[in-house]
Amino acid sequence: MGGIARLCCGVPEWRQRRQMVGSMSIVPIRGLFEAHLTVSDLDRSIAFYRDVLGLPLAHRIPARNVAFFWVPTSDKAMLGLWSIGTSPLRLRLHIAFDVALPQVFESVAALRRAGITPRSGDGAAIEEPIVLAWMPAASVYFDDPDGHSLEFICMLDEPPRPELGQVSWSEWRRG
Repeated sequence: MGGIARLCCGVPEWRQRRQMVGSMSIVPIRGLFEAHLTVSDLDRSIAFYRDVLGLPLAHRIPARNVAFFWVPTSDKAMLGLWSIGTSPLRLRLHIAFDVALPQVFESVAALRRAGITPRSGDGAAIEEPIVLAWMPAASVYFDDPDGHSLEFICMLDEPPRPELGQVSWSEWRRG
């Protein structure tokens, strides 16, 4: 019997091969290029992502009710917004935007000025960034007009402390 056939049943063949050769991948991945969200009002969402978050509108296809934004430029990443119109179906999805640490801090007041509540990962309103200690990363969550969870996040140059869970920035600094 061949080497793969002898491996545990129920484990996909690609996973069995990966386990045999370590961290091999089919193609080395450099990062995430695009993400897509469904929205109930495309014009409202275009205004939010362009005017509030400052993302450049890359392209709009009216016949397909879709708009694309560069995040933050065409050489980095893209966000697609697809209108679902009056459909009663809704999904709450999540996208995190990589920002510099000073901008994570500034985002708390900037979001409030825009009428948006800054939140922790569990949804509680916050007055300062939280730290996801297992990474560790400073973070501020907020919602878009359709209720999608968005996040400003910055990895920290400190060792992870997963035992802390999610803590306020002040608590992280004390710890």
